[in-house]
Amino acid sequence: MSQTGREIQLAARPHGEPTPDDFRLVEVEVPDPQDGQVLVRNLLMSVDPYMRGRMNDVPSYVPPFKLDKALAGAAVGEVIASRADGVEEGALVVHDRGWREYAVLDARYAHRIDRSIAPPSAFLGVLGSTGLTAYAGLLDVAGLREGDVVFVSGAAGAVGSVAGQIAKLRGHTVIGSAGSPEKVALLRDQLGFDAAFDYHDGRVSKLLRAAAPDGIDVYFDNVGGEHLEAAIGSLRRYGRIALCGAISSYNATEPPAGPRNMHMAIGKRLTMRGFIVFDHHDRRPDFEREVGSWLREGRLHAPETIVEGGIEQAPQAFIDLLRGTNTGKMLVRLQS
Repeated sequence: MSQTGREIQLAARPHGEPTPDDFRLVEVEVPDPQDGQVLVRNLLMSVDPYMRGRMNDVPSYVPPFKLDKALAGAAVGEVIASRADGVEEGALVVHDRGWREYAVLDARYAHRIDRSIAPPSAFLGVLGSTGLTAYAGLLDVAGLREGDVVFVSGAAGAVGSVAGQIAKLRGHTVIGSAGSPEKVALLRDQLGFDAAFDYHDGRVSKLLRAAAPDGIDVYFDNVGGEHLEAAIGSLRRYGRIALCGAISSYNATEPPAGPRNMHMAIGKRLTMRGFIVFDHHDRRPDFEREVGSWLREGRLHAPETIVEGGIEQAPQAFIDLLRGTNTGKMLVRLQS
């Protein structure tokens, strides 16, 4: 069943902000699946901030992307050929061979989803690693406690929007920052945040103090930089920081200056901990039970930005993601 499909390859390692010239659209031959493998026709793929780090040839918690090879990332698709027991043609699966129209992979890496539970896109976002990141970051890394006041940066993004809602649904006061008046309105009016501000409106430290004059207990960090410095200033004694991302520095060409007030962490007895979702898969049953029920009941919302137009739109979607143009999870529809 020989056929061809298109994929996006890394043509050059970006210097600073990625450009369309750093990517290449290539038509390749799609091999037939071998024993234990499936052939998947990808329907949707995810673009995520962490992918920017993989475009650099530096050591990290995941290997860098290779030049002149297809990029990778989460995708959902339909199995159109199977040579694996227990995975029939027509099944919908989530896997990590995105950035291509067709993927051949071992069946053990193709995780079946049930479209009766939620739309396929939800399994790349709120019910996927995105949602689990928010859940584990709050509960396990930040150690959410009764009465905590929680600040979430990048709160209109994929992880931030879920993290803020989880904290709110668990009974906490939640403050969020976002990059436009429209996103601030979304946080307040639709996602239930108690307060929100546009970080373009002034110094983040001043805006945060106005939103939380008595201080905060937990900071869920998706941004780093000025936001992290502001949070350290507003955290109360024994406050906790969950370091999820630092998108403000991903395109930096020079090492960013660290927060200038780290000394405050000593007197305040702060805890700051970085984390990767890979280390928290044991939390998935609890996550799916709690967050899944909120989603079914309509109490938790899953904002999405879906870019239409096929795989050729993926590079620009990724560039736009790093510019903050998305609301919620950023996805590209590859095929209908």
